[in-house]
Amino acid sequence: MRSFFRDSSLSTATAGFVAVLVGFTSSVALVFKAAQAFGATSAQISSWMWALGLGMGLCSLVPSLILRQPVMVAWSTPGAAVLASAGLAGGYSMGEAIGAFMLCAGLIALVGATGWFERAMDRIPVQIASALLAGVLARFGMQAFAAAQTALPLVVLMLVSYLLARRLFPRYAIVATLAVAVAYTAGRGQVAVSAIHFGWAVPVFTPPEFSLGAFVGLALPLFIVTMASQNLPGVAAIRAAGYPLPISRLVTMTGLATLVLAPFGAFALNFSAITAAMCMGPEAHEDRSRRYTAAVACGAFYIVIGLFGAVVTGLLTAFPQELVVAIAGLALLGTIGSGLTSALRDDAYREAALITFLVTLSGVFIGGVGSAFWGVVAGVLTLFVQQYGRRRASGA
Repeated sequence: MRSFFRDSSLSTATAGFVAVLVGFTSSVALVFKAAQAFGATSAQISSWMWALGLGMGLCSLVPSLILRQPVMVAWSTPGAAVLASAGLAGGYSMGEAIGAFMLCAGLIALVGATGWFERAMDRIPVQIASALLAGVLARFGMQAFAAAQTALPLVVLMLVSYLLARRLFPRYAIVATLAVAVAYTAGRGQVAVSAIHFGWAVPVFTPPEFSLGAFVGLALPLFIVTMASQNLPGVAAIRAAGYPLPISRLVTMTGLATLVLAPFGAFALNFSAITAAMCMGPEAHEDRSRRYTAAVACGAFYIVIGLFGAVVTGLLTAFPQELVVAIAGLALLGTIGSGLTSALRDDAYREAALITFLVTLSGVFIGGVGSAFWGVVAGVLTLFVQQYGRRRASGA
């Protein structure tokens, strides 16, 4: 612990906070909708936040401290969307939903324990993985500037603050930008203080119910989108940052943690991609060996969210949405740039990487699976056709 405090800095703590701010505020409403789709009471919704906060926090904090590398775990945002849609359409009970969460968790743990997922990821060229990551993150970069349509003075102020800070004290550019943005919005009375309500989150145990319908309609779709739309770009973020993390063991950890916390509302824990890039990139710290402290800080903030539930939910959602998307986009600029550089550097992979980037950026949603998966499919198929053609030509 002594070395952790020595490695910590204001920039890594801020990176952890920004990761939580962006990850939480961008999708918490979707989690609420998913819970309500199964008829959750207010106590059960609070329990979901307790379980998810505790699961994300411990799965990020503990392995980051042990491995001294940033491990970033989040809830499955596309999974929450699938649950919200299926819950409204299928008429599943809360018990059936909990049973489906547990079955999905078991599948994730199985994939991790067997090493199937990591072996599949090892076969994807780094150029394709980098293009995938850049495509996932670029949407947030675009949203940062699109926010100028509704909050032009705030976005311009944040951009100018960021550029000046990058020139004067680059390590604390995001810190300074966030401070200026919060001061500006607070001064204009744009922080919704009334949304903050004090109270502890209390876990509520819901006995699971297992049925074939819930397995097919909830567990399998949740498993597929979590692996394809969350863990896939999450591993791409890890590989792009150059950290030799034990992927299979960590996937198994997220599955087992979900299995334990599922009766309290944790529907799916997985690698993060967007928030991981914030804590694994140079904006967190110039020294990559100290960036793990950003993941530890992120995990600590998530645990606080779990324990205090409604208080932190209100606090984080009190900020204007334009502030959240703008700080996310600015914090990801460096990672987007390095991802594109790595993806397009090699002529032999450039077209396949560009197709991967564009398909991922498009946000296309086919067969219940998001664009991250289809971007990889498109890139790998492009690469296969190009390389197959070269082999045939050379053999003629």
